[in-house]
Amino acid sequence: MAYRKMAEVYDELMNNVPYDDWVVLIQQMIAQAENPVQSIIDLGCGTGVITRKLAALGYTMTGVDQSGDMLRQAQKGLEPADTISWLEADITKLNDVELQYDMAISCCDVINYVTDIQEVEQAFTNAYQLLEADGIFFFDIHSMYTVEDIYIGETFADTTDEAAYIWECVPGDETGEMYHQLTFFHQEEGDHFIRFQEKHHQRTFPVEVYKNILKNIGFKKINIYADFSLEANNWNEQSERIFFLAEK
Repeated sequence: MAYRKMAEVYDELMNNVPYDDWVVLIQQMIAQAENPVQSIIDLGCGTGVITRKLAALGYTMTGVDQSGDMLRQAQKGLEPADTISWLEADITKLNDVELQYDMAISCCDVINYVTDIQEVEQAFTNAYQLLEADGIFFFDIHSMYTVEDIYIGETFADTTDEAAYIWECVPGDETGEMYHQLTFFHQEEGDHFIRFQEKHHQRTFPVEVYKNILKNIGFKKINIYADFSLEANNWNEQSERIFFLAEK
């Protein structure tokens, strides 16, 4: 998954993503945390929409993404004095980060792009090591139901005045695995449109698999939520998006 040319049109085409719902849920998680949260590292921040929204609320933010193109989009329009730190890195390879944070977040199914179970364990280990004592780790995934019954085999499309996409979801070889075949059209000058394609790979695992990895690493007080509800452990087999909150 590279987000190369797509970075230029990502925010325009993803303007229906409920980023504010994530921000509200994160604030609610912070409000019920045992210790104050001031510093947050956003693992897989993309174009930094959530990173910037949280920074505007007064949190000290670090945004991490493996795509330099996405990070460049994230920094567009920001003043030099803005206090967000940006780091180009793979979330499974963060050994050089020496700071520690009150909270680590990974939003919008970033964890589903980690398709190898050993790399999921490494990403969670990195999050654990990045946290202060009693820090909290918040992330979400597509549920197995979402991947198998909503996405796989479907084609989606959307258009704006200057861009459009066709998005096909095809199954992988493993349960919970899918490939996104994306075709984009973007207006460059006048009525001239360019066409480009990207292929993305995602996989989800059963909720208990993620929970057991968190436990084995050392996380405690693991609560699981579904579909932006604040009711802990209320998820079921037809929940679409699963949220985890784990304390170090």
